[in-house]
Amino acid sequence: MLKWSPFFSTDQLLMSFDIHFEANHEMVSKNNKDFELMSYLITGAAGFIGFHLAKSLLDAGHSVIGIDNLNDYYSVELKMARLAVLRGYEHFEFGQVDIADEKQLDDFLDNKSFTKIVHLAAQAGVRYSLENPRAYIQSNLVGHLNMLEVARNKSGLQHMLYASSSSVYGGRTDLPFKETDRADTPISLYAATKKSDELISHTYAHLYAIPLTGLRFFTVYGPWGRPDMAYFSFTKKILAGEQIEVFNHGDMLRDFTYIDDIIAGMIAILDKGPVKQPNAPHKVYNIGNNNPESLEDFLTTLENELGRKAIRKNLPMQPGDVPATYADISSIKSDYGFEPKTELTEGLGSFAAWYRQYHKH
Repeated sequence: MLKWSPFFSTDQLLMSFDIHFEANHEMVSKNNKDFELMSYLITGAAGFIGFHLAKSLLDAGHSVIGIDNLNDYYSVELKMARLAVLRGYEHFEFGQVDIADEKQLDDFLDNKSFTKIVHLAAQAGVRYSLENPRAYIQSNLVGHLNMLEVARNKSGLQHMLYASSSSVYGGRTDLPFKETDRADTPISLYAATKKSDELISHTYAHLYAIPLTGLRFFTVYGPWGRPDMAYFSFTKKILAGEQIEVFNHGDMLRDFTYIDDIIAGMIAILDKGPVKQPNAPHKVYNIGNNNPESLEDFLTTLENELGRKAIRKNLPMQPGDVPATYADISSIKSDYGFEPKTELTEGLGSFAAWYRQYHKH
């Protein structure tokens, strides 16, 4: 992987994305003799994962239709900056659309051509679900149902990939988390909506034979990431000399997964297509690093990459949080060859360099 340098210009940063993503997709595609150019619909295209996936697909020559409601849950300026990159591609089309608005969604997609859907739009965040629960019902349940209806009524649709979350495992302490583990005791509304999405998806796959694949993402991080995530807010406050809040006194484990590894896994799934299932054409996979790090080690690594020490305020566990996440990835590895390669030091180093460049530190 190309190591970020804080001395890169913006153009050099974007060029390094081009080089790495093209190599990443080329490697996957060379292993697939049936590789052909496709047209994708990506929801949440201005989001963290959606942006990276859209750019990778566009770099490979595919066409992408992106939709996003551009809400202000976090910086709209950052979302617009991601979109500015994507709008530089000839085969990218964007619509500001709320997936929970059935008419707006249908009107925008009328006569649009796409053969695969990647549904990533959602109201994210465990803690925010305590403050604004209705936003989660609208986006994550109504919006997900609307996207399933789009898939059901789209002639020639080959596959729909959708985002779930490691949060569905709730407060389980038996590690690592396996897809066969019970996941019916969520401890946040966000997790409950994501588990509901999996159940509704299975029903639609059974009733209408829609090929569906769900991905339980495990703490994705990297350049162009989400400001509400701990690594992003820690970086901002450490560089500003401000105090950071460390929950559960740092006694937490997270399966931090670098964005490039996530994208490589998603492209492998999209290129190969859904794995045939004995009943409904629906399967859910963990997609994580399979190597959890303690929050203490994570914070120390980040401090080293930034060259500054954090001013800490230790706090108890937040409601809705879980003590540990750890992905068993044997299923996605067996079906798609997924194998994350990025060490935490490398990944946080890349993020820290991007952050300094983007925010001119």
